[in-house]
Amino acid sequence: MTCSLFSLEGKTAVVVGGNSGIGQALALGLAKAGADVVPASRRETAVDETAAKIEALGRKTLRVTADVGQRASLEKLRDAVLSAFGKVDVLVNCAGITGKGPTLNFSEDSWCKIVDTNLTGTLRGCQVFGEHMLSRRSGRIINIASLSTYVGLFEVAAYGASKAGVGSLTKTLAVEWSRHGVLVNAILPGVFRTSLNSNLLDKTDRGAEFLARTPMGRFGEVCELVGAAVYLASDAASFVTGSILVVDGGFLASGVNQ
Repeated sequence: MTCSLFSLEGKTAVVVGGNSGIGQALALGLAKAGADVVPASRRETAVDETAAKIEALGRKTLRVTADVGQRASLEKLRDAVLSAFGKVDVLVNCAGITGKGPTLNFSEDSWCKIVDTNLTGTLRGCQVFGEHMLSRRSGRIINIASLSTYVGLFEVAAYGASKAGVGSLTKTLAVEWSRHGVLVNAILPGVFRTSLNSNLLDKTDRGAEFLARTPMGRFGEVCELVGAAVYLASDAASFVTGSILVVDGGFLASGVNQ
């Protein structure tokens, strides 16, 4: 292999949910690998901040808000990108929410909101951008799975069900679309430190258990997910589809650690 296999020069990428935490790290990582990147989320100020960082890397971008709960919003995003760049080569579906509580009395409204954002929102993104990719017979879709795609996590049933669904959706779309040139994969992050979860990781028993279950003995940094995204978006992964690429410090391999 040569380094050019991992270059994204000339590619256009869209990162839905690309303006904080993991999503922003992936958006900037794809830009550093050579792609023009459009990061989209609901907050205009966050979109502007991330777009400015992408432009500082010498790449082109747009400032467009989008809400995965509204198909028309994603269609507007797609159309804006196509008008500016003429194509979308890479889609990363990174928007997500969670909620913790006993499953016995977890409200149906909360359940539906989480599943609609994480699973149905991912489906909407795949459908809206997949239509364009299938017409070109070329494209890469990268979904974001979770530890809860494969294992049960205490009192986050809606989140777990939604992420298990994302894993299944990823494999199903790979079966349907890969022969038409659209490769669909997912990245499965382990426990990564962000501005939103630092207190949980550092000051709770739940955080201590996550750390104990991670053989590398530390939490991930979001920049450590960039390589997986660049790989799946690049020519190096031209025969990879339907895969869930685990980046978890050994968490899913863990049994007894002492």
